[in-house]
Amino acid sequence: MKRFFSITMAAFLLVACGGSNNNDNNANNTAPTTPQEKQLNISILLDLSDRINPKINPNAQKNDIENIKTITEFFRTNMKRLNAYDAKGKIRVFLIPPPNDADINSTVSKLIFDCSEMKNEGRKKVYDNLTNLYTQNLDEIYKETIATSTWQEGSDIWGFFKDGVHRCIEKDTNYRNILIIFTNGYLWATGHIDTKLTNTTSIQPKYLTKWHSNPDSWDKEKESINIKPMRDDLQDLEILVLGIKADSPKNKIDEDILIFLWGKWFKEMGVKEGNYKILTSDLPSTLETDIKYFLNSK
Repeated sequence: MKRFFSITMAAFLLVACGGSNNNDNNANNTAPTTPQEKQLNISILLDLSDRINPKINPNAQKNDIENIKTITEFFRTNMKRLNAYDAKGKIRVFLIPPPNDADINSTVSKLIFDCSEMKNEGRKKVYDNLTNLYTQNLDEIYKETIATSTWQEGSDIWGFFKDGVHRCIEKDTNYRNILIIFTNGYLWATGHIDTKLTNTTSIQPKYLTKWHSNPDSWDKEKESINIKPMRDDLQDLEILVLGIKADSPKNKIDEDILIFLWGKWFKEMGVKEGNYKILTSDLPSTLETDIKYFLNSK
């Protein structure tokens, strides 16, 4: 009898231990929980310098607006996933330089949305109309710029990062702060202009001519060249740059130079590795994949 009892208890313990192992295996095989989707705080900065001059780049307006449709649709998808009650995303536009139109502020105000301050009815209107509102009002902004601009060789994006980029950062950690810049990469700024590009605030095509005839020298000199950083506190900002384009197809090295300098500049301002991407100009149908990949990478 004692022998029978010992055998029975041993069998019970073996089954119990086996059951425990099965539970552990099931726990280990459980799919990871999807992380909480964050609210979006998207800022779109438009370089309205001579890069959109129809004589230089006749497709700039159309291509920009098509790419921005991809961004607004991403914003709408985020709203849908969070549902109307919980969607508190923010999206806005900055213009550098602004068009010479006294009424331009009224148009830009139609492109600023803060769902955190809206009731459900207001959020639904944003969801239903966002892409169309951006398309219509940006079309008006571009047309007004083209009609009135004196065409600078580059935008004062350096000044924006010095004095205005804080407007793109929401301190609430429930938000993703994303800045999307449409630019050919050339900079124009008053004040400190260093034609040798050591700690400069301006990069214009004429400053890069020394490397056109001797591209090998660029690799030797590039570490001593940089855009002057005025801050180092952009750890909570993601940046996507779209449209880097050489002033002339003969000088494609400009694109390599601009991408290197912009990337170095972002790192010196504290933007984390992997939180920025700098892309050359291309058709919207091609860039759509890259834009979506960047926006969905977090």
